[in-house]
Amino acid sequence: MSLQSFLAKIWAEIKSLFQGIPAELKTAIHIGVVVTENIKNFVDSPAADVLTAIIPGDIDDEIKNWLRAKLPAILTELKLADSCASLTDPAAIMACAVKVLQGLDADVQSPFFHSLSVLVAQVAADGKLTWSDGVYLLQWYYDHEYQSAKQ
Repeated sequence: MSLQSFLAKIWAEIKSLFQGIPAELKTAIHIGVVVTENIKNFVDSPAADVLTAIIPGDIDDEIKNWLRAKLPAILTELKLADSCASLTDPAAIMACAVKVLQGLDADVQSPFFHSLSVLVAQVAADGKLTWSDGVYLLQWYYDHEYQSAKQ
């Protein structure tokens, strides 16, 4: 069996797993990917509310409010930079984190964003998504669903 066919078999199993998970976990995975993509694509604007710009408008208001409360805490705990450590205002934390992320090397950004996607999905799933499941499911969703929808 070639490596390519082996990997195709693994992705097929993950797709099967993804199709069998409850709708609220699929939504959480989607939110994790979209929020992270919005952070990656965010353009600094002094008039913009960073949290409003990166949280999708079409998600449930309860999840949106929860993300507004939890996302700055997640980024603070990840200790992106010492310059962000003393900040307490959620908007200032987000702006600082985005600025630091923009300055990271691409090789560092990619795994960081993947981890951030999993953390956001875990928040959106209200603890019903494990880290290990989230790592695989979010990567599969990003590669096979999200990217395909963008094209």
